[in-house]
Amino acid sequence: MCGRYATTTDPGRLAVELDAIDETETARERGGGTAGDDAADATATSGDRPPGANYNVAPTTQIVTVVDRHTHEDPADTPSRRIRRMRWGLIPHWTKAAEPGIPVKGKPLFNARADRAATLPSFRDAVKYRRCLVPMDGWYEWLVEPDPAGPGKGKKPRVVKHPYFMSRPDGERLYMAGLWSVWRDRSLDDPEPLLSCTILTTDAIGDLTRIHDRMPLPMPREHWAAWLDPDHPAPAELLAPPTEALVAEIAARPVSTLVNSVKNNGPELLAPADGTAEQATLL
Repeated sequence: MCGRYATTTDPGRLAVELDAIDETETARERGGGTAGDDAADATATSGDRPPGANYNVAPTTQIVTVVDRHTHEDPADTPSRRIRRMRWGLIPHWTKAAEPGIPVKGKPLFNARADRAATLPSFRDAVKYRRCLVPMDGWYEWLVEPDPAGPGKGKKPRVVKHPYFMSRPDGERLYMAGLWSVWRDRSLDDPEPLLSCTILTTDAIGDLTRIHDRMPLPMPREHWAAWLDPDHPAPAELLAPPTEALVAEIAARPVSTLVNSVKNNGPELLAPADGTAEQATLL
């Protein structure tokens, strides 16, 4: 699974790099998000961190995504690449409203299994026509081991969780496959669209299986055009687990337990747990 990640992506710079239209400020002016998201978004942009940097991205946060879309004025035009903010935690379009403009809270759909998404009601429409990329520096996962202090007195054995950060050693950005949705409160005369997304996960590959049996699904650049195509369903092969060669470019290192709390947010979360700058090798 992928329930926490880090990004230093500035939307404006990303738009230049990808020759895309930056629509993130438009979304902010619209007030995109749900009740309770404002605090999370403020956390993601506060303090001394660079614009767009968030070292502890958690579900319900407004995150940066990449999509290819037609213009509203000319649906027949050539799709253009766009940078958009979306709520991390997909809200299916058929979700009912709890109160005007606010969807009913349900299961937090921040991940979707790539091998099942096309058959599940929450995701199947998005698999066909609403796919996105989620840029990140890397993601966190927790290695669960028996507590060396012993099993304890309770029925459940005590365990300790060691956080790891998975990223490319060369610092290159990762782009993960995602799905997105548009929700509107149809009971309102002029409902504001609420954009939300989920990150696809797949079976972990190679050395990463030692940390967790699942991982986000990376999308190589050569497949972006087909993956982001808004007019055709995703080719089935793009939903398959990544190749070992692709995953071999990703390394894992133990990091500080500071990441365990979403209240902590800064570059110190990425520092190796032993205080050195060396990548840990999984053996």
